[in-house]
Amino acid sequence: MVRANVRHKIWAGGHVARFDRYLLSQLLVLFGFFALVLISVYWVNRAVVLFDQLIADGHSARVFLEFSALSLPPVIAQVLPMSAFAGAVYVTNRLSADSELTVMQATGFSPWRLARPVLYYGLIVALMMTLLTHLLVPASVKQLREREVEISASVSARLLREGTFLHPASGVTLFIRAITPEGELQDIYLADRRNPDRPVTYTAERAYLVREDGATQMVMVNGQAQRLDRDRQSLSLTEFADYSQDISTLIEVGRTLRPRLSFLPTFALLADPEGMAEIARSTPAKVLEEAHQRFAQPLLCLCAALIGFAALQTGGFSRFGLARQIVFAILLLVFIKMVESAVTGPVRDNAALWPLVYTPVVAGLLIAWVLLWRAARPRRLRPQGAPA
Repeated sequence: MVRANVRHKIWAGGHVARFDRYLLSQLLVLFGFFALVLISVYWVNRAVVLFDQLIADGHSARVFLEFSALSLPPVIAQVLPMSAFAGAVYVTNRLSADSELTVMQATGFSPWRLARPVLYYGLIVALMMTLLTHLLVPASVKQLREREVEISASVSARLLREGTFLHPASGVTLFIRAITPEGELQDIYLADRRNPDRPVTYTAERAYLVREDGATQMVMVNGQAQRLDRDRQSLSLTEFADYSQDISTLIEVGRTLRPRLSFLPTFALLADPEGMAEIARSTPAKVLEEAHQRFAQPLLCLCAALIGFAALQTGGFSRFGLARQIVFAILLLVFIKMVESAVTGPVRDNAALWPLVYTPVVAGLLIAWVLLWRAARPRRLRPQGAPA
């Protein structure tokens, strides 16, 4: 008899472990699917904007791919909570429709016990989110910002655009009719009115950009220069076979890279809020809000997974599906986002209120606990003949 009980316990333990692995694998597979779909949608929208900005400005496809790759970590961090919620809801709804959860509950599994693989699933997603918020996102945002500053200061990016009147600096106008594959600029118009008393206008049949001694020279061929002297009320016209103009001085210096809170290290934000606020030209309250948001966002992934599972557990088995419970779960997520929006303003105004950043996390965990408690309560059958 004792040997039979031991065999039964061993079999039950192995059965439980297999179910946990089965449910966890289903959750991770569906999470990967929804994450891939949502990331693709967000990335395509972002890539279209980047393509219009970069390719139209004369940049190569390599620069476009680089910017697209650097913009991926923030996109991934944005869609992970939604993917965790969608995966939990889809798997729970499918297992309920196939009566698999009903069978497990009939063997003695409570909603609390069924939620254990979902808890593991939420912790795995939270770990991914932690790596993103603390490491990948700050590094990618910083690198992306550095490349934007480099490109904004690039002479070729500011000037090599055909068929468009460009204004690389105040009082400077440049027009290039066409650019050949060999890099020859055709039909050049360059007007320099930075000195209102002596404006100069250059026109040429063709031109070339030459890099010399760290400066960019535009060598114009077969053109003329018109100089207007307003003091003497005279206009001089000079024709030239070739003329070299330093166009580096015609372009305003690009903006310097100013540190932002989004790419400062988390440890530095927590260790010295006042110093980081001075560096980023922000306030200590915003510094603490940024630092603690990096801890709260992974926990919200856990809350999303648990809420998606627990909300569907309250419905039990139904041949008509769990549409009402799914809508209810979505409304609960909307409520969590409303709480997050409500506490953001006070936290950014007062540094002492940084614990409010975790209010959505506490609310989400409390909601999941209440839903599981409600699902675990035995449903009492109404006596026959009792009034509805």
